[in-house]
Amino acid sequence: MPLVRSLSVTSLLEDWDEEFDLEDAILFEIAWEVANKVGGIYTVIQTKARLTCEEWGENYFLVGPYMESNVRTQVELIEPSNPALRRTIDKMNSSGCKVYFGRWLIEGSPYVVLIDVGFTAWCLDRWKSELWEHCGIGVPWFDREANDAVLFGFLTAWLLGEFAAQCEEPPHIVAHFHEWLAGLGLVLCRQRHLPVATIFTTHATLLGRYLCAGNVDFYNNLSEFNLDKEAGDRQIYHRYCLERAAARCAHVFTTVSKITAIEAEHLLKRKPDIVTPNGLNVKKFSAMHEFQNLHAQSKARIQEFIRGHFYGHLDFNLDKTVFLFIAGRYEFSNKGADIFLEALARLNYLLRVNHSEITVIAFFIMPARTNNFNVETLKGQAVRKQLWDTAHTVKERFGKKLYESLLVGQLPDVSKMLDKEDFTMMKRAIFATQRQCQPPICTHNMLEDSTDPILNCIRRIGLFNSSQDRVKVIFHPEFLSSTSPLLPMDYEDFVRGCHLGVFPSYYEPWGYTPAECTVMGIPSISTNLSGFGCFMEEHIADPTAYGIYILDRRYRSVDESCNQLTSFLYQFCQQSRRQRIIQRNRTERLSDLLDWRYLGNYYMCARHMALAKAFPDTYIYEPHDPTATQGFRYPRPASVPPSPAHSLHSSPHHSEAEDEDERYDEDLEAEKDRVNIRQPVTLPYRNKSLTPLPEKN
Repeated sequence: MPLVRSLSVTSLLEDWDEEFDLEDAILFEIAWEVANKVGGIYTVIQTKARLTCEEWGENYFLVGPYMESNVRTQVELIEPSNPALRRTIDKMNSSGCKVYFGRWLIEGSPYVVLIDVGFTAWCLDRWKSELWEHCGIGVPWFDREANDAVLFGFLTAWLLGEFAAQCEEPPHIVAHFHEWLAGLGLVLCRQRHLPVATIFTTHATLLGRYLCAGNVDFYNNLSEFNLDKEAGDRQIYHRYCLERAAARCAHVFTTVSKITAIEAEHLLKRKPDIVTPNGLNVKKFSAMHEFQNLHAQSKARIQEFIRGHFYGHLDFNLDKTVFLFIAGRYEFSNKGADIFLEALARLNYLLRVNHSEITVIAFFIMPARTNNFNVETLKGQAVRKQLWDTAHTVKERFGKKLYESLLVGQLPDVSKMLDKEDFTMMKRAIFATQRQCQPPICTHNMLEDSTDPILNCIRRIGLFNSSQDRVKVIFHPEFLSSTSPLLPMDYEDFVRGCHLGVFPSYYEPWGYTPAECTVMGIPSISTNLSGFGCFMEEHIADPTAYGIYILDRRYRSVDESCNQLTSFLYQFCQQSRRQRIIQRNRTERLSDLLDWRYLGNYYMCARHMALAKAFPDTYIYEPHDPTATQGFRYPRPASVPPSPAHSLHSSPHHSEAEDEDERYDEDLEAEKDRVNIRQPVTLPYRNKSLTPLPEKN
């Protein structure tokens, strides 16, 4: 099949092959989540650090807040090796600040500059007055998060200004600010005319997140919102002003996805200069199918949990059970938990009326307020362990008698192999599995059970884990941990053991959860309102064939989207085991697209663009004509169809044996996909110290 090609973001990178000299440039990357895990930005910075260190070496510094509990476990405090930075930190510390320097103990071991914002809280009122006088932005006293943003912003601008003053030669500084919490530092750099090339990245707009949480038709009414009024009604006007000012003042403005770029253009009134998708550090296995073995091992551990959770009602075949999951922040509508539950109810109806042998178990991994584990859930795991111990004891006694019988050269008398005591032990174990109630929905005791959105929706649709239901639901309102007495698995192992991740989000600027599924070879359902979904639609001609199902939530009604999601789930349940294995192989091959070694180039382009705009006498930026090149897309695999819906069998009820005859060459298909990936290179900037501009006549 010929390669299907179309214009894409990557087309802008395809022909850029000139080197960019960074010897005399310094990069500061500023974010509230440097060595301070709060949300997804922490993952972005942490995973990207290794690649950035390789590019910038000793000239790369991360700047974040000093949090003592985090520093104790994540940071090694050392003295700065850069003389100008050492003088800068000493000067600030002698002027009433507390600034620390060290190495962040992650991949790449980047340098970090950590600022204690609480130590300079005595400057808050003065700095707020200065912010009002120079920028016209007032911050109320009761907003603690905004107060921290003011302190962090002024201290960051102080650090950058002092560093520029301490350098012996005029420096070429690049300062990359993430999100509104760090954005004030950028505004102050421009207001003070510091010699700094600034970049601002918004990972999700403040107003967008608030509006989507209010159940409005957000994306179809972007141009209709009264932005100042909407921000004021939600008491975030001052935050919105900080975010909008940072976006407007930056030399280069970026977002993480095309859908967020559209949002930012309307809400922040600036079109992003470049889209910088989020990546992951992809680790390839030496053996091609090693990840399939890991899937089987993790699935077996999940099955053990299921045996305990459904004790007394284990009337379904675990070998014909499909595990689905949704995970993330507990935002019932934004994360799509509402539409997922409705689709599960419809899927349950389809499986029952079609007398399907498949059972679906859907996990909801979303942290909520709880006070402890559910007693019934813990009892289930205890009963399972007791059954295992009983079976093991009887097996040992049986084996010993069999061994002794064979030693004397006699075939064993099967009727005498199990004595009365053995039968008594087994009967007691069987009686212990009797249960008068249904298996629990929630694994914990919820503090707000009567008002919980997920539990109330389950009560409405009637999925109570009864024996008639082909779809079962388990709500685990806590992050997974290998030390849990209930489900002792890390999140990564749990994802590997599932068959499908379901993320039908309405508001998802990027979406790390489906990206993590892809890297681990697990198919996922995303939407065309998520950055990940848009990115995959752009790069893959037929995403479904590669296990990336894209749900349309932008141009369809909620009911139509729910029907489409139900169709995706039902088609997936109809796949044979071999078809699921083939699909996982294809999904895992897409991991190269999400590797920082590929996506990190977008960040390089943004930094080069900022240097060219801030220092036009030193760096040249040559805009690239996107109409002159073409991008690339993965073609649809010309072998086994991804689901029975696309199969063309001679009989309506084909056998498993027919699947074995279908045309599929894993090595050949993998080689074609590797050819389709092209690594983008750097922008065509030139340093004048190496290539001088031609003199004007």
